[in-house]
Amino acid sequence: METYGKILLIAMPAFLGLVLLEKWYAWRKGNDNVRTTDMISSLLSGVTNVTKDVLGLSIVIYGYGWMVERLAVYYVQATWLTYLIAFLALDFSGYVVHRIQHTYNFFWNGHLVHHSSEEFNLACALRQSISGIVKIFAVFLLPAALLGVPEKVIAVVAPLHLFAQFWYHTVHIDKMGFLEKIIVTPSHHRVHHAINPEYLDKNYSQIFIFWDKWFGTFQEELPDKPPVYGITRPVQTWNPIKINFQHLWLLIKDAWHTQNWKDKWRIWLMPTGWRPADVAEKYPVYKIEDVYQFNKYETGLNPLMKAWLWIQLAALLLFLSYLFGNITPIGAPGIFIYGLFIFLFVYAFAELIDHNPYAWVWEMLKLLCGSLILLYSDQWFQSAIIPDYVKIIVAGYLLLSAIVSFYFSLSFRKATIPINN
Repeated sequence: METYGKILLIAMPAFLGLVLLEKWYAWRKGNDNVRTTDMISSLLSGVTNVTKDVLGLSIVIYGYGWMVERLAVYYVQATWLTYLIAFLALDFSGYVVHRIQHTYNFFWNGHLVHHSSEEFNLACALRQSISGIVKIFAVFLLPAALLGVPEKVIAVVAPLHLFAQFWYHTVHIDKMGFLEKIIVTPSHHRVHHAINPEYLDKNYSQIFIFWDKWFGTFQEELPDKPPVYGITRPVQTWNPIKINFQHLWLLIKDAWHTQNWKDKWRIWLMPTGWRPADVAEKYPVYKIEDVYQFNKYETGLNPLMKAWLWIQLAALLLFLSYLFGNITPIGAPGIFIYGLFIFLFVYAFAELIDHNPYAWVWEMLKLLCGSLILLYSDQWFQSAIIPDYVKIIVAGYLLLSAIVSFYFSLSFRKATIPINN
């Protein structure tokens, strides 16, 4: 966890810098598709995902190391060829897992958050799931395990493979000539994120596009069909924690409400979006029918609120950076208490962006959590390196944040804030 945290200390500002650079570039070109609210929601999703990972809140069933130890029929050395094999194995595994996530109701819940943005930009690449606590897909690395590819090779290649999927989430790069035949390009991935009927459930590949071409799931971006982004049952919230469990909650309710016992069981592995007929009739869910005629989800920002959101984002990233840089000195159970504080921060922040009149309640919970930490630990998460005045600043920030949140929550009840993103 410590190594991963230090990697994130480098990666986090790099990704944030690229997201802001894209927003500036889009604004300069007069095509700003990086809405402030949408971008912050994407960043909050990234925060929750990396926090979950750093805290080790995952259970891996039949992990890769377990398979190598028990199933390998041959052992290879860690040469450049081994790394290439590992990269290809990861990419094929990624294609299969990605396709499963789009195909079955239950697994869609762990991927929906990535598609929830109604824009397509670098920020939406950071929308990653926190709901996949139990990871079962290591089994698709079986070919590499049989060859005895060392676990340390996978450990090196996996983050590189993940980070290499960031760059193509953009509308500002057109088709790329002969590369379109080899790798996943922005054009290919725009198709994947689109909800146009021609584009749905296409282009699952992550690095090499030939998996889609071999298995019949490839679709080229058509000049007369501009992609429309999002999901057909829009989430209509900026809160990444809600988004992560929205589909699962619908499945649970549908399984409970349906009178057909067969449907109670099969709903989980039916095609994505399937609902029992009796439930769909009695409890309809809004679905976009015409992808060219619908209103994107939006909440307004006046200049004061926009400034406050940027201050809150900066504060959140500072708290997060401290966690990543001090995992070992904080130790357990401190890191889990810190994780709770971060999740409360994100939830309260997102409810404020959603204009929830009760956002102040979550802010008070955040204030309570932070105050108890300061009161009972006498330091901010057991680190003696922080001067006393920093603790005073933290306490002052927590109080100010609660006051400002209460002010905005009252304004949500009184009037609609004009849109100015």
